[in-house]
Amino acid sequence: MTTKSDYYEVLGVPRNASSEDIKKAFRQQALKYHPDRNDEPDASEKFKEAAEAYQILSDAEQRAAYDRFGHAGVKNGAGAQGFSGFEGFGGFGDIFDAFFGGATRSGRRAGHDLEFEVTVSFEKAAFGTEERIKLNRVEVCDRCSGSKAEPGTEVERCSTCGGSGQVRRVQRNIFGQFQQVTTCSTCRGDGRIAKSACKQCRGAGRHRRERTIAVNIPPGVDNGTRIRIRDEGEAGEPGARSGDLYVYISVEEHDYFRRSGNDLVVGVEINMAQAALGDSVEIPTLQGTRELKIPAGTQSGRVFRVRGEGIADVQSGRRGDELVEIIVATPTKLSSRQKELLAELQVSLGEDGDGKDGIFGKIKDRISGEG
Repeated sequence: MTTKSDYYEVLGVPRNASSEDIKKAFRQQALKYHPDRNDEPDASEKFKEAAEAYQILSDAEQRAAYDRFGHAGVKNGAGAQGFSGFEGFGGFGDIFDAFFGGATRSGRRAGHDLEFEVTVSFEKAAFGTEERIKLNRVEVCDRCSGSKAEPGTEVERCSTCGGSGQVRRVQRNIFGQFQQVTTCSTCRGDGRIAKSACKQCRGAGRHRRERTIAVNIPPGVDNGTRIRIRDEGEAGEPGARSGDLYVYISVEEHDYFRRSGNDLVVGVEINMAQAALGDSVEIPTLQGTRELKIPAGTQSGRVFRVRGEGIADVQSGRRGDELVEIIVATPTKLSSRQKELLAELQVSLGEDGDGKDGIFGKIKDRISGEG
């Protein structure tokens, strides 16, 4: 069995809070968690919980019983009866409108947002591109231009709401007497009625169709980058804004480049002679090849930074660097002559580097007691 939360904790007020404090606290909770304003999964439950807490604590008799006996002492078991003060309301929106006068709701729903994933190559992500994507979405009917009426026929003002799209009525509830504003059910908030419904959209003013649009992808986007394109989602109800289109970018892997922030990382192989003697080698960049000077004595794993050859920053446009990691390759197949030369080099290096003054010579001296 789920334990009910303390009503004072739900509203965030002390137990000695005044009626005005309780009313103010509920107003804040309602604005925060009303389902029309908050799409979090638990928003509806939190709004319902706050409304139930206000129902009890705003009533002097029920508050006194709650203070003395807790939830068990609440008259009629608030919450178990669908919180009894709200039977006359059609849902959360009506409760909200009754309390706040309906000023926060237009009565016309905006269009739905759309999401689309685009996969681009590593190079296109680096330099930017334009991609054309195909959407299947709800748009304003191009036959009636959203009027809902068959072209050439008349559209008249709704007699139920007088063309306002809203119906107002005064209703008494647990909060007192309030003016309640609801969307007109006859014209669905449009304020107008078509004598002859549009044949293409059947009087809806909107219809579903395929549309191809161009999406500008800026330089420097990475995996998971989200691009928001305003008003390219689905069309809203008449008088309401369209939704937005969110394009998520997926970037293909490169054959040899790896991205690290705005820097590029690439491995370049050189042979032992180049590492020992130094050389100038060609390295790849996103814009072609360029020369890199390798100093004599370069060790495997050394990284050289080439300025300005990385990825452009999405915000500033400033390019990162290219990090070139040197890999000294050890040959696996040698000719007879190459083996002879390496053997001579081995002897020479042994005499120069590992003789009396070399590290191995020092170790031998220490073992023999000569050091």
